[in-house]
Amino acid sequence: MPVIPFRRHLMADFLVAAPLVLLVALPGALAAQTILAVAPQQCVWHTGDNLAWSTPNLDESGWQPYTQWKSQYGQTHFWVRCHADLNALNSEADPALQVGLYAAYTVYLDGRQVGGAGNLGSGIFSMDAIRSFPLRSFQVHPGASTIALRITRRSVLTNSGPVNALVSSPLGLRVGNSSILDVFRARAVLTRSLQNLGSAACYTVIGVMAIMLIGLYLYDRSRYEFLLLSVTCLSLATLRLNELAVAADLPYSFPACLTIVSIGNIALTLTEYPFFFALAKRRTPRIVWALIVLVVALQIFVGSYTNYSGQISSWFSALNFVFIRFFALFLRILLALSPFFAFWPYRGIPQRVRPLAVLCMLWAVADLVWFGAELTAFHLFGMPDIFQHWDVALLEARAFTTAGVTAALLALLFRDQRLATEEHAIFAGEIQAARNVQQYLIPEHLPPTPGFSIESEYRPAREVGGDFFQVLPQTADGSLLIVVGDVAGKGIEAGMLATLIVGAVRTAASFTSEPERILALLNERLCGRGFVTCLALHVKQDGNATLVNAGHLPPYLNGKELVVEGALPLGVVAGMQFPASHFRLADGDSMMLMTDGVAEAQDSQGRLFGFERIGDLLGSGANGATLAAAAQAFGQEDDITVLTLAFAPVGVVHA
Repeated sequence: MPVIPFRRHLMADFLVAAPLVLLVALPGALAAQTILAVAPQQCVWHTGDNLAWSTPNLDESGWQPYTQWKSQYGQTHFWVRCHADLNALNSEADPALQVGLYAAYTVYLDGRQVGGAGNLGSGIFSMDAIRSFPLRSFQVHPGASTIALRITRRSVLTNSGPVNALVSSPLGLRVGNSSILDVFRARAVLTRSLQNLGSAACYTVIGVMAIMLIGLYLYDRSRYEFLLLSVTCLSLATLRLNELAVAADLPYSFPACLTIVSIGNIALTLTEYPFFFALAKRRTPRIVWALIVLVVALQIFVGSYTNYSGQISSWFSALNFVFIRFFALFLRILLALSPFFAFWPYRGIPQRVRPLAVLCMLWAVADLVWFGAELTAFHLFGMPDIFQHWDVALLEARAFTTAGVTAALLALLFRDQRLATEEHAIFAGEIQAARNVQQYLIPEHLPPTPGFSIESEYRPAREVGGDFFQVLPQTADGSLLIVVGDVAGKGIEAGMLATLIVGAVRTAASFTSEPERILALLNERLCGRGFVTCLALHVKQDGNATLVNAGHLPPYLNGKELVVEGALPLGVVAGMQFPASHFRLADGDSMMLMTDGVAEAQDSQGRLFGFERIGDLLGSGANGATLAAAAQAFGQEDDITVLTLAFAPVGVVHA
């Protein structure tokens, strides 16, 4: 048993600790004389559970040296016995035994129980693993004393990450003054916390970036990759902060720690790899989703067993160590290759996306190095356990790499979002300009029409529609010319073509009011530019009307469909002649003209609104507003325009 003189060695330990710890612990430290550290060479271990193994005089011939102990599957219950000369503690006023162990255990001194931690039946323990137990009531005798620990381990992590490295650390024993032992605990906690502080700080920054990404996603819901990356960053930050909490010896249960690990890894798995494909504007392949589902299923299985089982069986520990941990790690290595497939072929990557692709691949390389180091913990093909010796350095390297890559990704995504916002603003300006033009296609205020009462209903399917109509009173003879049409297609392109048609209609109407001549002129202008259904109606003051229909829906007169001769739509055949239909309107007659958006309205089952419903509504006395609203509520698919013309006595003016 080595005896450590306080003045020579302990002050060196104090210089490593934080000044605050020194100020708190120094008064008690000055009263101490010795600290006895129990070395692993003084201990032996044996798997199993037998209370007789706590007695001082025990045949240990079948026990193994503790220096050869390592965390293995099937070690659910085992004992550790250590022999130490504690005679130097007789002069201590406040002696204590300090145990550092991530497990449920009971500790005995010469056959008498000193204390314990956790639940031996279930193996559940608290993460504040360094604990001190008072020895004031124990009589220390000359010669070797026996410290025995009855242990139940609950190691069920599905990975070999930092938390697993911490909870798999071997037993640590010290005996001495309780105040000095508190200083040793503070020093150990501070040292481990500082080792994990760099990576935790990096991932905290990543977590802050995640909040910014959520803001970007809420601003533009179409950028699904922002949501995926934000959840990925939050998951990474949660996992690293959980590791810092373990290193800092915070008092929360091991199942709670495992739950955080499981949820964090599940969220990370579900979002990190689909993010790469979303960024590349590709669907996540089914094989990738299959791998993701397998990893998540393993996480859920282990997490559920951990939280809902009363104790961890040896078969489960064996299954976890031999199969689950290795298989899950292998799947993660395959998934880490996702960016290399998401952006393939590399020659086809757009110039603006290439920096993002390179950063994603750097992220993948960092993950592959990390998972590869974890893989060496299984000693495949005699490989040394790199992770056991370099876990902190690898963690920091991965943290700084991931933080740098994430920050660069965020900067580039911000740049893309800014460009997209500018493009959206330009597009919005174009839409607004198109809306301004739309007023010429669908006039909001109709001109005075003596002898006629006119009402209009217009409901576009998009911001800019392809329907149009013009109401053109003829001042020379008091007649009225109405042109109603529908451009094939939707959106701005259809709206621009409709604008061209309206201009041509107004030009043609300046020198003729004959519907057949107007449609013939429009047909010549539209050939090779698009197809347009159109109906032109000319009504004189005495009620005599001429109507020409080019592929348009026939009008309804007093609620009944008017039979008129039709023709092909405008723009189909050059030089085509359009037949005219003649009839007379009586005082009080009402005529309704509409576009095919009414009849072609479609519900969720694919049923059309149809002409039968139009006839039923008009037969029941519905006006144009009622008809348009009914079609829109049924399921609007195209622009809806309804124009109602009532022949009234001269003097009725529509304002």
